[in-house]
Amino acid sequence: MLEVQNLMVFFENALAINDLNIEVNEGEIVGVIGSNSAGKTTLMNSLSGLIIDMRIKEKRRGGERITVYGKILYNGQDITETQPDERVKMGIVLCRERHPIFPESSVLENLKIAGYLKKRQEIIESIEYVFKLFPALTQLKTRKAGFLSGGEQQMLAIGMALIVRPKLLLLDEPLLGLSPMMQQVVVDAIAQLKESTGITVVISEQFARPVLPMIDKGYVVENGMLTLSGTGQELMDNPEIKSAYFGI
Repeated sequence: MLEVQNLMVFFENALAINDLNIEVNEGEIVGVIGSNSAGKTTLMNSLSGLIIDMRIKEKRRGGERITVYGKILYNGQDITETQPDERVKMGIVLCRERHPIFPESSVLENLKIAGYLKKRQEIIESIEYVFKLFPALTQLKTRKAGFLSGGEQQMLAIGMALIVRPKLLLLDEPLLGLSPMMQQVVVDAIAQLKESTGITVVISEQFARPVLPMIDKGYVVENGMLTLSGTGQELMDNPEIKSAYFGI
């Protein structure tokens, strides 16, 4: 479904992604594991096309030069230079790290806003599914999003991404800043998402412990380079992973 070939991303002379190759099959949950500044967010921005907008904005204001090499293939089509809005239409949707919500609008209003391009019946069905996936949001329908906890806002952000009905859902550090209990709620929801809808998910995270048990395969990225890959179980059993991410 998705194939990244020899991807390299430069910010001026700084190399953020270095000759990265990953493959995502339809229906899989794929994890990209790495510490801070490993290149995870740059990868997700490249997959979603946001890197193109960033490059244009930097060029207009005379900022740092962003250069991208390599290819990104989606269902066999080269989308390396495809605009982010066109990728959304193709079914590629990104839920960004600390995804922006509309704080002055209610939970329900946020979900409706996210589906502004969809038909009314599709929005209704998608909202019902989001509340089923995240029951905690059901009691918060009328609450302003700005008054939600960090975990509740993250559930809402993922819900807003799901309203678009993605075929490929990109989750950039969805567990960042959440308590262990809330992390598990989000992880369980992602696993349930795969079982109930078959959506393909790519999740980037630095918190490997809760993520590895649910992924079909994972890639470990450090300093923009692929250092390890394997199934979730293989990575969990790897002594290097245990030492670096589990402290054992």
